[in-house]
Amino acid sequence: MSGSSTENKVKKANDYVQENRVPKEELPVFHIAPLCGWMNDPNGFSAYQGKMHLFYQYHPYSEVWGPMHWGHCVSSDFVKWEEMPVALAPGQTYDAAGCFSGSGIETGEGHLLVYTGVTEEDQNGIKIMYQNQCIALGDGTNYIKSENNPVVTGDMLPEHFSRENFRDPKIWKEKDGYYMVVGNKTDEGIPQVVLFHSDDLREWHYVSVLARDREGNLGTMWECPDFFCLDGQYVFVASPQDLPADEELHNGNNAVYFLGEYDRNRHEFDYNQVYSLDDGLDFYAPQTMLAPDGRRIMIGWMQSWDSNIRPVGQKWACMMTLPRELRIEHGKILQSPVREIEKYHRDPVCLEGKEINGICRFPKICGRVLDMTVEIMEGDYEEFTILFAKNERFHTSLTYLKKKNMLEIDRTCSGMVRDTIASRKVKIKNPKAGLKLRFILDKYSAEIFVNDGEQVLSTTFYTPKDAQDICFVCDKTATVSIKKYTISFD
Repeated sequence: MSGSSTENKVKKANDYVQENRVPKEELPVFHIAPLCGWMNDPNGFSAYQGKMHLFYQYHPYSEVWGPMHWGHCVSSDFVKWEEMPVALAPGQTYDAAGCFSGSGIETGEGHLLVYTGVTEEDQNGIKIMYQNQCIALGDGTNYIKSENNPVVTGDMLPEHFSRENFRDPKIWKEKDGYYMVVGNKTDEGIPQVVLFHSDDLREWHYVSVLARDREGNLGTMWECPDFFCLDGQYVFVASPQDLPADEELHNGNNAVYFLGEYDRNRHEFDYNQVYSLDDGLDFYAPQTMLAPDGRRIMIGWMQSWDSNIRPVGQKWACMMTLPRELRIEHGKILQSPVREIEKYHRDPVCLEGKEINGICRFPKICGRVLDMTVEIMEGDYEEFTILFAKNERFHTSLTYLKKKNMLEIDRTCSGMVRDTIASRKVKIKNPKAGLKLRFILDKYSAEIFVNDGEQVLSTTFYTPKDAQDICFVCDKTATVSIKKYTISFD
């Protein structure tokens, strides 16, 4: 068992959270957010003893990134989450600089967490970081680090593979034992993902490079890898850092997926194309789990590293997306909000065949915590805009540029005061005669599902909470149908 140093740091973190927790009214209603402090990557997304567990990178002591702990919450339905005690804190020699991202799995021994332990050494005045993979075992509430940690070290890697960039293990079970993919890069800076195998979760050995950046244009490091089979096809998910923009991907940090063939004998994944998982402003480091009913569910960090627009004075930072169901149709991943959200639909409003010309509002179409679908039929218009989280001064908007076949998300007027990314234009990848937009709104965020999840645009915004209006603007004439539900746990 791990020493008292770690246990004391976990207790210190939990005591701090209880003493400094943000009032519930200031947090999102149904998106996971920290009770205080900073959160980033989702971790340990898994089922254990009939509950869904989500852990996350957590620094409770300030609203900026710091020494990484693991926060923890549980749910019975992917929508209503209960906060649990902090699960992990840095404190051992192998994770003194942080408990970085990882995953979780239910075992006969208990709930096993796999994470990256980070150490730092001073070599001739230069700080050198080392990353290794560690495990902790728990009962769903309390977790104890293994006395055998780290169980996977950089020394197990082939020569010329980075020991400094070796992180974010994702674990799963197959008939012949357990597998783990870990993000890595070569000494020459080529991103790759390496594969390990174990019979007993304690003794691990290196297997192969599962996938690597063959063309040399997909960033500098593939973080938070995930690998699974969906609807009979193998899917590899990663979050590349430092990407240059092209038609499919935006500049900066991206979350992407690859479809391809998996050679089980050589343990190599061969892909042909890379696709974006989210075309909005805030989405990174997604992780999936296999739900007990067989659905593949994904959750992401609804934040961009370079565009944190949190208002000064807010005592919590960052949030997760609503979990999403994944499916494959016509060679692409489609995403939908988890169906359980429908349990919390209240106050339905349904408008059919409404004509929009100029600026239009509907009395019952308003609010900040809702599930709203807007279907735009054919019309003679060229631009159609939906403004939400709106009052006389502030708003966020989505605009359909029909002739250009583009969508533009824009939070310029949402009250942000920093010189940061405020808008993004993206092509509609599979244009149709009309356009279907499903808005999932929660106090400070929007997730917009386009044409039944063929694309998603996610963004945060911090417009004053009294900005509740929704407004439709059309340069000529369009006919729309609107279905809207309030989301409430009451």
